[in-house]
Amino acid sequence: MSPVLLNVNGIEVIYNHVILVLKGVSLQVPEGRVVALLGGNGAGKTTTLRAVSNLLAGERGDVTKGSIELRGERIERLTPAQMVERGVIQVMEGRHCFAHLTIEENLLTGAYTRGDGKAAVSQTLEKVYAYFPRLKTRRGSQAAYTSGGEQQMCAIGRALMANPKMVLLDEPSMGLAPQIVEEVFEIVKDLNTKERVTFLLAEQNTNIALRYADYGYILENGRIVMDGEAHALRENEDVKEFYLGMGGGDRKSFRDVKSYKRRKRWLS
Repeated sequence: MSPVLLNVNGIEVIYNHVILVLKGVSLQVPEGRVVALLGGNGAGKTTTLRAVSNLLAGERGDVTKGSIELRGERIERLTPAQMVERGVIQVMEGRHCFAHLTIEENLLTGAYTRGDGKAAVSQTLEKVYAYFPRLKTRRGSQAAYTSGGEQQMCAIGRALMANPKMVLLDEPSMGLAPQIVEEVFEIVKDLNTKERVTFLLAEQNTNIALRYADYGYILENGRIVMDGEAHALRENEDVKEFYLGMGGGDRKSFRDVKSYKRRKRWLS
């Protein structure tokens, strides 16, 4: 077993002092593994990532209960900059590249906090280009005039420029063509295998996430309702039905669907 890099223990998150979004969420991310946070829109995936990276304050959110530990250190009161210093980088949903900068300029912003010199930064840049050859081709293009897939690669590459220990990846497949999604996830798996980068990724596309992750947690309405090794979740009948779109072909009416949902053990 790999040592636990991130330990989230029973956290509750409230927005605007009144809106309870996460309700006792607990999860662990072992070092060197890919862990997926799964669930529909509004389940609490992005909020969980923001709680870890301490970006909640910008959304008027706060962790009101529980604890978050990185290698045994309580981190919920650290600043986002201090999280970056500890090697935790978040790639935001929607990519958020600097539209007026070139691809290469975007990548170099990721190395802003590094103090190991230009030669080391250049070496990392070449490594990023090796993983994302398309970015090298488009290095001089303004980010605003590149495709969604190229912008997603740029956002991940920018995170890698900081030499992260763990990347929090929010909805990497959003708005991308299936072929590009496959390409992005192949690179994530490659980075995990070759560079030992740990990933915690939030993803609505359960099918592809469970193909590339080692372990998965399913969120519904701000709670973890199921977790397990990715291969076991792929074979779980409830997961197949409600998240992979498989099975249930004999039900003819909405009443039948409701009846099945009542059997869904985490809603009973």
